[in-house]
Amino acid sequence: IKLEMPTINLDGEVTVLATVPEVIEALESCAMTWQKLISTALEEQLKKVPQGNGPLAEVDLWRERNNTLSALTEQTKLSDVQKVLEILQEAESEHIGDLQIVLSDLRKCHMEALDNVKFLSTLERHLKNLTYGTGFNVVLDTIPSLMNALRMVWIISRHYNKDERMVPLMERIAWEISARVYKVVDLHTLFKEDRAAAKKKIAEAKSTLEQWKKCYFAVRAEIEASGREQHWEFDRKRLFEKTDYMTSVCQDLYDILQVIIEEFYNIFGPELKTVTGDPKRIDDLLRAVKGLTSPVEELTFDPFSIKSAHDWKLIMEEFKEEVSVENVKQIFVQNLKDPPLYKNHPPVAGAIYWSRALFYRIKRTIIRFQEVEELLASERGKEVKQIYLQVAKRMKEYEDQKYNQWRDGTEQTLPLLLKNTLLTVITVTEEPVTTKKGVCFIVNFSPMLHEIIVETKYMEQLGFPVPEIARYVALQEDKYLRYTNGLKNMLDRYHRLMGTLNEAETKLLDDHIQELWRVFKSGHRRLNWNSLGIGDFIVRCTQAIRKFESLVHQIHNNSEDISNKLLFIESTNLFKFPLSKNGDELPKAKEFFEYLKCERAKDVAHMVRKYTAISQLLIKVEGRVANTNSGKSPKLTSYYAYWENRIYQVLTQLIVKNLQAFNAAILANVPLFQTEAILSVPEIILQPNASEIDKMTVQCIRDCVEVTKHFVRWMHGTCIECPPQHIKEDEVITFSFYSDVSQNPLIIEQAILITQNVHKLLASLSKYLNQWKRYHLLWKLDKDIVMERLAAEKPACITFDEELQFYMKVAQEVTQQPLIKDEQFIRLQLAPLAYTVQENARGWMISLGKLLNESAREELFSLQEEIQVGVFSSCC
Repeated sequence: IKLEMPTINLDGEVTVLATVPEVIEALESCAMTWQKLISTALEEQLKKVPQGNGPLAEVDLWRERNNTLSALTEQTKLSDVQKVLEILQEAESEHIGDLQIVLSDLRKCHMEALDNVKFLSTLERHLKNLTYGTGFNVVLDTIPSLMNALRMVWIISRHYNKDERMVPLMERIAWEISARVYKVVDLHTLFKEDRAAAKKKIAEAKSTLEQWKKCYFAVRAEIEASGREQHWEFDRKRLFEKTDYMTSVCQDLYDILQVIIEEFYNIFGPELKTVTGDPKRIDDLLRAVKGLTSPVEELTFDPFSIKSAHDWKLIMEEFKEEVSVENVKQIFVQNLKDPPLYKNHPPVAGAIYWSRALFYRIKRTIIRFQEVEELLASERGKEVKQIYLQVAKRMKEYEDQKYNQWRDGTEQTLPLLLKNTLLTVITVTEEPVTTKKGVCFIVNFSPMLHEIIVETKYMEQLGFPVPEIARYVALQEDKYLRYTNGLKNMLDRYHRLMGTLNEAETKLLDDHIQELWRVFKSGHRRLNWNSLGIGDFIVRCTQAIRKFESLVHQIHNNSEDISNKLLFIESTNLFKFPLSKNGDELPKAKEFFEYLKCERAKDVAHMVRKYTAISQLLIKVEGRVANTNSGKSPKLTSYYAYWENRIYQVLTQLIVKNLQAFNAAILANVPLFQTEAILSVPEIILQPNASEIDKMTVQCIRDCVEVTKHFVRWMHGTCIECPPQHIKEDEVITFSFYSDVSQNPLIIEQAILITQNVHKLLASLSKYLNQWKRYHLLWKLDKDIVMERLAAEKPACITFDEELQFYMKVAQEVTQQPLIKDEQFIRLQLAPLAYTVQENARGWMISLGKLLNESAREELFSLQEEIQVGVFSSCC
């Protein structure tokens, strides 16, 4: 890439050339060409990616980028280029800015490439050994030094000290190590090579893969121990997932070679050929043994690919299943007491299935041995045969023992299980059984019965004779399943329904629950699994539950209506504040409390109507449950008491919440009514005064609590309101919730708290008014007496001026005082007080003016007389 130089003559001073339009035009064209050329070069370089998966490809990428950008950078340093930039800079060309940005990007990219090439070059020797080394021993020796070199790059480099650069580089190194193993370990030829050499090759490959991870964590630990370097917290999946998986595959391959060498080739060695006298047959058998590796040699997938992990696992499992009779013996002995079962297999038949499966595995192996008659006659062959016979015998004894135990147990247990009742009753809580909710019915179909049915089926499949009673029960499996599902669904419906009842509803429906239990009774007293009437019993129970369910739903609908009315009562606002009349104008104290009282009276009337309707709803429930509508059914006594207690709780919450809300409104900085500050000589007071406001507040609280007097209590054991009681001729008492609600500690506490807060507020306002007492002399002194004394003193005019100035200042000062004081829920109007103080100050000014006028007139008349006397004397 070459920068084209301008053809125009650039000899001369920069300042002079910068004023020549032809020069600037030519140089701007040249600058635009350079900008485009450099931008294109940078874009091309940044788009390039390493050409290959290994780490050397990344080194080559940076070296190529450095060469390209270095050549461009050197051209930008030429004197002609620098002079062009100076001239355009001097001429303040609009193109110079974009060019400078591109040149800056070029310098940054070049410095990055130069730095990366410098540090990657320190790794290049190690990376070449990794890629082109002659054997695994070279790779093994290279990995530790390579990892230390990576650590130095991480510490010193300005760009490879970040995860986004170092992780991809390490990922490429891991790929290169994996590729070396992949090239060397060829499964198509591995098992055809010398067995010892193959084992060594696999061991070295595995060590190489392990060395990569081991060295990484060793250097990582050193970095952490140093406490000075930034830790390696790289994505381990990217670095080790592939190599870890290849390590496990190498281990599998090593195990295959070990099995073939240690077990089979040692058995079928030269000694066996001599003993049998038939070397050809032994060779044939060795070829068969060698055939064990055929599935591995003829793979249709890449075993080193993680995507093929499942397929490789299946291959290994198949191989391991075939290799050793001894292994099967160990599996049988170890799991004898607790054998692993197939899914859905019962314990006894499942154990026999497991035992036979093991037997068939070793049987296949022995059959292959028997292809040569003399094979099992050798010492090792006899040993294998003996093991086989011992295991087979133990397996047969194991099967017989398991079967006999099951048969005897089934013949004894099954008749007893069939005599179990259909249902059983349990108590699930410590509550008395009379509460009904503590009683639970469960289907009494023993799991052992189901197990016997399954065992019977599998035993017949295994060829064992089963007891007749067991066969009969097994044939009835579908019927038993239908019965148990029907009973379970019926009981689930019953328990769900009972779960919806509270204690009061349970007592209310006691007779109906007892009636339902009478239907259930035959299920846990008389009927068993041999009975013929199980289906009819389920139908009767289902019908009884449906009838009971209908009644429960009706009661719940009524309960919901009552709850809605109680919710309306509980959520009523007993302190509805009036809105301001004209914007900021608030009602006066008496108007405020009168408004609260009137609004409360309207709401109470509505609440009482809701309350009265509750009795009618309970009478409706009485009609459903007891078939009467008196409102005083003995069967509903506890139900009446339950709702009366709920009403008490609702009324208590109503009062508590409203008092809390009123207290919050008192403390909030939002004025609700206004009062005035006035002068009542000699004191400054509120109008209405603090005592009256306090009384109105207390009365308002009392009225709130006395709302409960409108809710008349029911007569004992009924939902009928108590009539008024005549104590004396002129005294009538109505039993209401007031006597109970008013004694509630929370309500008393809230009432006291509101009173205390109002006291504090009124005291604060009184303290605020004390600052006006500094004007007390305006109204405390007797104006006439003060004027007489002042007249007697015959003060000079300056004295009058000072006094007048003082009172004038007081009058002006009062006009500058705030005329409204908002504190918590009270607005204090100070205008009347300010007006009174001003009028008092003006009164003093008028009195002083009169006195000054009289004093001046007296002096004037006196002066006039003196003048007249003087004139008369001169005339004489």
